[in-house]
Amino acid sequence: MLPISSIRPDLYQRYQYPVPRYTSYPPAPLFHQNWDEALWLKALSEAGWQEPEARWSLYVHLPFCDTLCYFCGCNMIISHHPGRVQQYLDFLQREVALWHSKLPEGHQVDQMHWGGGTPTHLTPSQLKMLADTIKAYFDFTAQAEISCEIDPRGLTPAHLEVLREAGFNRISMGVQDLQPKVQQAVNRIQPLALTEEVIGWIRDLGFQSLNIDLMYGLPYQTAASFRDTIQEIIRLRPDRIAVFHYAHLPHIKKHQALIDTATLPTSEEKMHMWLQTIDMLTSAGYVFIGLDHFALPDDELAVALRRKELYRNFQGYSTRAGTHLFGLGLTGISQLPAAYAQNQKTEQAYFQAIRANQIPTARGYLLTEDDQRRRDVIMQIMCHHEVHKQAWNEKFHLDFDAYFQAIEPDLQQLVYDGLITVDAEKIEVTPVGKLFLRQIAHTFDAYRQSAQQPVYSASL
Repeated sequence: MLPISSIRPDLYQRYQYPVPRYTSYPPAPLFHQNWDEALWLKALSEAGWQEPEARWSLYVHLPFCDTLCYFCGCNMIISHHPGRVQQYLDFLQREVALWHSKLPEGHQVDQMHWGGGTPTHLTPSQLKMLADTIKAYFDFTAQAEISCEIDPRGLTPAHLEVLREAGFNRISMGVQDLQPKVQQAVNRIQPLALTEEVIGWIRDLGFQSLNIDLMYGLPYQTAASFRDTIQEIIRLRPDRIAVFHYAHLPHIKKHQALIDTATLPTSEEKMHMWLQTIDMLTSAGYVFIGLDHFALPDDELAVALRRKELYRNFQGYSTRAGTHLFGLGLTGISQLPAAYAQNQKTEQAYFQAIRANQIPTARGYLLTEDDQRRRDVIMQIMCHHEVHKQAWNEKFHLDFDAYFQAIEPDLQQLVYDGLITVDAEKIEVTPVGKLFLRQIAHTFDAYRQSAQQPVYSASL
């Protein structure tokens, strides 16, 4: 563990500012509204999507939840109306068919993820219907990674049985914190016994991998209480663990105002929790993948890290680099080598587009050559914690040092702060620097001024 005393106190203040999570570059808030289906299809045709070896990835957004978690930063809808859910599902299936009509045949899906919201808010029969529809229109590789987010509350064995029969092999479960006082403060009551029971179901059904999501920075959390949560999770031994930093942004997510800010831990307390978490999980045999992800050594994510094959997209760290990502459903984001597009955010606009037989795109972004050069550096930092200058030079036929000469003073500041080392061959993130990956990547962001707007969270 990096002792908290080894980190200079001024680093807390110097790097305590809003920065993107860099699941994309440029980040999603820079997408623009001047975007339509024609522009999107043009971007698709220029992306090599018709090449026989091109593989696809699908993200399916199922926004409905039964109850409101006060910390939630997702695009979700609280609903107890079965008719509303079914209507959305009907239009989602129409979007699947619409995409199939626009895309060339002969390609395979190598990865699919269902997120939300709470996908298991749907009934088992609805889950089966959606899975059957997607598989009727898309062919999957034999090794496809197919994952779904679940909420143990309200889950039944039948939900998991349907997913397993449909070919799902990975499950991601929200837990956040196991302490009753914290759970009550964020309106998410999930007893440890329930979590243990659901994990038993998952393992009995033969899912290949289980991820558990935790969150630090929540009300009433302390280093001691969060240590207890981490100890229990280690005992449960999931294949992957994601430990997210709570982003308190009530000006964007109005319901977060229900959390009393006086109960939130300070930046220094959160840093203590985070360092403690890294120490506990790595001591227990987990590999620190980067940013907020951990995995067992034989997990595909850890293997990809060792092989320098790790990839980052809108779902976070991924092992399937090179796939074209298509986002389905409300707010779904699609990602190509030189373009991004996001679906409509409201049910009305989403339904209207599909009724018109149009891909329900609301906004998007075409990357410039400069964007692509900077994205390459940023993703190398986020995924591999180093940038090899000569490889970048050969890829873009430019000189790295000359191209980024304007940020040389910023890089030297990072060196002085002990976050990176720089020589003629490469930039490498130090052990302390791995705690500040977002800030290091941010140095190469051409939109740094706009990136510090309050649409992003501070990283500590």
